[in-house]
Amino acid sequence: MRLTGVSSESGWTGLSVQTTLTNPSTRPGLRLPGRVTVAAGPGEVLVRHIRLGLVTTAEPDDPSAPRRLVQFHQVPIAGRFVVPAGRRRAVDFALPLPWETPVTIYKGVPLLSLRMGLRTEVSVDPDLDQGAMVPVFVHPIPTQEHVLTALGTLGFTIRQAGLVQGGLPGVAQTLPLHQRWGYWVAPLYAGPITELELIFVTTSAGLEVILWMDRRLALAGITHQSISRFRVWHADAERRDWVATVDGWLRSAINRHAAAAAHADWSAQITESAHVSRHPDEPVAPGYGLGGTAGGGGVGGGGGGGDGT
Repeated sequence: MRLTGVSSESGWTGLSVQTTLTNPSTRPGLRLPGRVTVAAGPGEVLVRHIRLGLVTTAEPDDPSAPRRLVQFHQVPIAGRFVVPAGRRRAVDFALPLPWETPVTIYKGVPLLSLRMGLRTEVSVDPDLDQGAMVPVFVHPIPTQEHVLTALGTLGFTIRQAGLVQGGLPGVAQTLPLHQRWGYWVAPLYAGPITELELIFVTTSAGLEVILWMDRRLALAGITHQSISRFRVWHADAERRDWVATVDGWLRSAINRHAAAAAHADWSAQITESAHVSRHPDEPVAPGYGLGGTAGGGGVGGGGGGGDGT
């Protein structure tokens, strides 16, 4: 991905495009402020529109296919106008980020292979678009960070984080891709499962946390997968015992996973925890949705208790 804020000058129009961000670091659900400046050359230029798009690379549904560049969110910020010869025109914006925007930075460190850019499309002619791209760094919102930190406290280690095109069956999503966090399983939980993937589906109200578990015996060729879903609200994030909450989710999901694979002799359940002594939360029934959308209506302005069941 070419990350640059200034487009090459077009030999046909003499137009140049520069995109600047007030702060390229942001979070899902916030607005990303900045300015697009277009400058004309020797002659006046008719601009048909200016659009902003968030772009990243994602894996297609076919795992054998290569990763591809995907524009997953686009917003117009200006319509038709003329830039006089030798003059420039600036357009300020405040781009609302979807709540499901993938995270690219965790604890100040870029996640491997995850990059995101803001692409500026200035349409001068139906056959000519001027495109400039600047990097965007997306940090987790507090509720997401609490879940990720609790997993680390419980002994899980992030081994990869990637983006996959397409949605999840039975899950209400607004973007054409989703993010998966892969973990090395903590010793306390390593008997019944060998692989853990975490998926966030975020809205303005809270998180749906999806735990995808697998148990593989390579020599025997045995594998068993299961999915459990939990919900938590943003409103009580600072008052919640996150280690207890996430440990409860894990034990509930692992026991459900083991029960589904009860025919196998390796399907032991987790009955005790070294960290907490409370009953696990019940998983959310499939298809239960939160609703809520990111940002307010339009571009260019500011603005803007639950159970883990």
